[in-house]
Amino acid sequence: MKKTAASKKSAAADRASTTEEAPATEEAPAARKSAAAKKAATAKKSPAKKAATAKKASAKKASAKKAAPLKRQAPAKKPAVVPKKATAAVKGVAPAKTVAPKPPRGESRTALVRRARRINRELAEVYPYAHPELDFENPFQLVVATVLSAQTTDLRVNQTTPALFAKYPTPEDLAAAVPEEVEEILRPTGFFRAKTKSVIGLSKALTEDFGGEVPGRLEDLVKLPGVGRKTAFVVLGNAFGRPGITVDTHFQRLVRRWRWTEETDPDKIEAAVGALFPKSDWTDLSHHVIWHGRRICHARKPACGACPIAPLCPAYGEGETDPEKAKKLLKYEKGGFPGQRLKPPQAYLDAGGKPAPPLGAG
Repeated sequence: MKKTAASKKSAAADRASTTEEAPATEEAPAARKSAAAKKAATAKKSPAKKAATAKKASAKKASAKKAAPLKRQAPAKKPAVVPKKATAAVKGVAPAKTVAPKPPRGESRTALVRRARRINRELAEVYPYAHPELDFENPFQLVVATVLSAQTTDLRVNQTTPALFAKYPTPEDLAAAVPEEVEEILRPTGFFRAKTKSVIGLSKALTEDFGGEVPGRLEDLVKLPGVGRKTAFVVLGNAFGRPGITVDTHFQRLVRRWRWTEETDPDKIEAAVGALFPKSDWTDLSHHVIWHGRRICHARKPACGACPIAPLCPAYGEGETDPEKAKKLLKYEKGGFPGQRLKPPQAYLDAGGKPAPPLGAG
């Protein structure tokens, strides 16, 4: 009986312990469920994090790819070192100031010199009698006539000076002249008041500073009123036999047409053309060029079809190229008309030239 009670008590104790432990046994599945839910949530969150991380990684890679070309192109920003002479050959790049301009039409300096001298030789054959086209008998008459030739023709000057020199044969006479009387004589040459002032002024300077004689030096001549480098070289070359280049309007026009120079300033033209020829040729060269400009290579309508140097001229075709029509454009002795001098040299007359008529002769 005692054993039975004891066994009952132990069985009851066992049941009690089993009953108390049951909730713990029931809580375990809940805990497992909550843990599984957490894991599921974590699993759900982790793809988003992975996606965000992947996006960040891809963004970094993309930025790295974009940045990479900049690093590779960076050296291209540095200016390349190019020789100065090669700069002018690059398209779209302005030539450096230190690069000298190329000769006309790709012509070398040597070729330009040869062509220029050949033109002068050809013109010397065409005009073997070329001479200054102002009438004069002494240096004083030449310097006065040259001053008067500004803005008019040599022919008009030659028709006017006989009366002037007949009344005022020396610098002393012209220096003491009444301006109004000189103006009346010089009226046909145009700008007669200004020219009167110049010729009287230079006559006074010759009388007071040079003993009534025309100086034979450039630096002295250019000090005279109305006398510039052009006039001075005319006097030096033709009255004293000292070489000089006379850059008048005809000379300027032709040397630019022939592309001997691109300069426009007379002094620069003188220097550029003078460098192409020996100094001994300068005076005759001036005559040849000026004569050709007056007779054939006119300003408005050049007679290209009658030009003896057409094969050497870069400007061929600017004027009339038909030979028959071009012949009608020739002036002075080439066209059968009188020259500009009333008293030309005998060589000119022997070559068929005709003297100009005096003033008022028609």
